[in-house]
Amino acid sequence: MEATLAQSEQVLGDTHPYTLGSRNNLALAYQAAGDLERAVPLMEATLAQSEQVLGSSHPQTLTSRSNLAYAYQAAGDLERAIPLYETTLAQREQVLGDAHPDTLTSRNNLARARQAAQAVQQRSTATATTDHGQ
Repeated sequence: MEATLAQSEQVLGDTHPYTLGSRNNLALAYQAAGDLERAVPLMEATLAQSEQVLGSSHPQTLTSRSNLAYAYQAAGDLERAIPLYETTLAQREQVLGDAHPDTLTSRNNLARARQAAQAVQQRSTATATTDHGQ
């Protein structure tokens, strides 16, 4: 995938939509391999370029934003993940409609992230209560 991205950058340019897709795919491969230190910065850069080149509500940009939110969630950073999921859902509802499969996926992703945040908060509250009881 790294070679594909390099060729795409060389032939099509750094901000061509296909290059952005290749960069996103490479970041997803890094994430799947458990390498969030390489995945997250690459996803952040890809999202910024997608917003600049394609616009904030372009379907490819929405996919990049959703992928970055998922990476933040995988890294345990729900404070950054949830707002991205919220933005992605709102834009997908507007651009694709309420019943589009990508919109439904965004709704599910946001619900899972909120559920995870709630579980973290409950554990934190339980730990604080237990600590004060000693």
